[in-house]
Amino acid sequence: MTIRALVFDFDGLILDTETPMRVSWQEIFEAHGLTVSDAQWASLLGASADPAEAYELLEAHLGHKVDRSSLRTRRLKRELQLLEAEAVLPGVRERIAEARAADLKLAVASSSERSWVEGLLGKHYLLGVFDAIVCADDVTQTKPAPDLYLEALRRIEVHPTEAIALEDSEHGAAAARAAGMYVIAVPNRVTACLSFDGVHAKVNSLAALPLARLLEIVTSPASG
Repeated sequence: MTIRALVFDFDGLILDTETPMRVSWQEIFEAHGLTVSDAQWASLLGASADPAEAYELLEAHLGHKVDRSSLRTRRLKRELQLLEAEAVLPGVRERIAEARAADLKLAVASSSERSWVEGLLGKHYLLGVFDAIVCADDVTQTKPAPDLYLEALRRIEVHPTEAIALEDSEHGAAAARAAGMYVIAVPNRVTACLSFDGVHAKVNSLAALPLARLLEIVTSPASG
């Protein structure tokens, strides 16, 4: 078996957008006297850049509906403000460079909208390095359904068993497993509390996982 591609999640894996999102929601929750645990919040991530469950938690606490559109606009403004301080996560550029040098295909599979993903990739000079970018706009179901990964693999013409998914959320890891791929979990500050059962390996940072070691993990007999 030969690995021919790496498929990256975006939010929380390439760029830690999830800490700014968590902080922006936490400020709203706290203003209304609501406490949401780290584990409960982390379990919501990976399926959407604007999880409906967050609004539902607030509405259940308040006992009435909120103006979701207005709240989203205000919260997103705060998230983008916090996001200005974020850089591409450690090891991402190095693993991309190694993969390109090894002639591996590169793709992104994200549950976020294309405008969000491509806008931030462009800001950090990463837009042109991927052979395919598949976003929520491109599929009927986002993670944990396998659709995003299957579409990314179709576009780069790689079989699932020839590709490694790099994921920071349990929804994303489940999607990649359902697609039949090898899965490496790389939790961020928000998702570090999750267990990531069923992945082939879990590492604290891509900076700790050179491509040679990554390939060794998934091609060892134990990973089959």
